[in-house]
Amino acid sequence: MTDLKATELTVTGPTATRVRAAQGVTISGLSKSFGAHPVLRGVDIEIPQGSVTAVLGSSGSGKTTLLRMLAGFEHPDSGTITIGGELMDGPGRHVAPQARHVGYVPQEGCLFPHLDVAGNVGFGLPRAQRAARVPEMLELTGLVELARRYPHQLSGGQQQRVALARALAPDPALLLLDEPFSSLDAFLRTSVRLEVLRVLRDAGTTTVIVTHDQDEALSMADQVAVLRHGLVAHAASPQELYARPADAALAQFVGDANLLPGTVRGGRAETAFGTLHLSEGSPEFADGSDVVVLVRPEQLLLLPSGEPGGVPAVVTQCDFHGHDTLVTAETETAGRVTVRCAGATGAVPGASVTLRAVGPVTGWAA
Repeated sequence: MTDLKATELTVTGPTATRVRAAQGVTISGLSKSFGAHPVLRGVDIEIPQGSVTAVLGSSGSGKTTLLRMLAGFEHPDSGTITIGGELMDGPGRHVAPQARHVGYVPQEGCLFPHLDVAGNVGFGLPRAQRAARVPEMLELTGLVELARRYPHQLSGGQQQRVALARALAPDPALLLLDEPFSSLDAFLRTSVRLEVLRVLRDAGTTTVIVTHDQDEALSMADQVAVLRHGLVAHAASPQELYARPADAALAQFVGDANLLPGTVRGGRAETAFGTLHLSEGSPEFADGSDVVVLVRPEQLLLLPSGEPGGVPAVVTQCDFHGHDTLVTAETETAGRVTVRCAGATGAVPGASVTLRAVGPVTGWAA
């Protein structure tokens, strides 16, 4: 495979002004193996026009392979990719990367060190279009005052915005971002993430972001598609994915989770924390069915010891994060659980407390 670091920067179709509307994407039955090792086993995703979709998965799940096939850098073994109603990959058909009108921002940005900001942004444009389009992109990404600086004179967040402006300049039908914030420190990551999301919303470009960071996926995307074992385990809005994941393993992958055994009686789950209502959309269970229910840490209230209507517990650990505290506690009936409290808490390791569960819970057959 040829080194793509340079070509990845210009996988777009030139246009002087915004004339190409955002395009929806349909991925159906997409499979890819490298030798005897299958990476994708039949991926199906519908990406709505103008939306931001995060492809979330652990290392080796096939996220980057999927992104490279969307860009046209890799050929799928089977399945189809359609962008804006046009078949890009399918039986006997493969549209070249430069003809897909797809923008690609690689993980490190890959700015040209010998070009200033304006030069980098205009690199993928015909010379006649640069005078109009480059200032527009600099304005959109908040880089006007940095136009004459070179990459080595920029912060990591500023470099990321330059790479984004360059990818958006040719007005792509689809924008692909590969782990765009992984090289930034924690402080920069949050602020740059918010700024990039603002730019994407203003541009209205259909966007796919590959990430292994759950917080990043949940906070940025309209839709999150979780890749697991080469398949999409669940694709839904961040709220739906967090509240009602497809299975218990997915619940543990997306955020902190307390998984408790229970028994269904009258459409509710009897658990160590009492009888809990099952959330809308939960499967129908016959009375007496054994289930596993999801109680998120924020659904557990930390109360003084001896408070009625709760479960006695002993605090074993407190992790303070500023905006919240994650408390680990041991109970006799439910084992070890985690509790999320807003801000600081007076609880200390060794303290006796009472825990109470609130809100509906999601359940699965045990």
